[in-house]
Amino acid sequence: MTIRATNQADVIPLRPLPTAADPAPRDLPREPLWRDLVGEVLRRERRAQGRTLKDVSEASRISMAYLSEVERGRKEASSEVLAAAAQALGLSLADVLALAGERLVSLTAARSRSRTLGTAGGHRSVRTTGPAGPMGGVLLAA
Repeated sequence: MTIRATNQADVIPLRPLPTAADPAPRDLPREPLWRDLVGEVLRRERRAQGRTLKDVSEASRISMAYLSEVERGRKEASSEVLAAAAQALGLSLADVLALAGERLVSLTAARSRSRTLGTAGGHRSVRTTGPAGPMGGVLLAA
């Protein structure tokens, strides 16, 4: 056996492999990236306040070019940068992350609906409420 053969690992996909009945990946909206969602929140909040990129850049002490790239989802900003931008907009880091999380949930739900509508059999959702073991909770499956 060669070294190359011994160093190869079995790869287990995180998502099921597509079947012939599944729509082509091009037909579905792409999986949203966190940096796109956070940038969208920052830009939407800035514009809602009628503020310029320069104004928020100066208030947050983030370069205008970098803040622009964060807003466009081109850069993955650190938590310190996001906190500074949020504070300059009168928000907390938690506010920005919560708004981005809400958007992620809505986009993921829309993507899931698109996938379900595009398949012949669809997916079945199971919702179980009540205790789910010693800690309690809700089990959701799609």
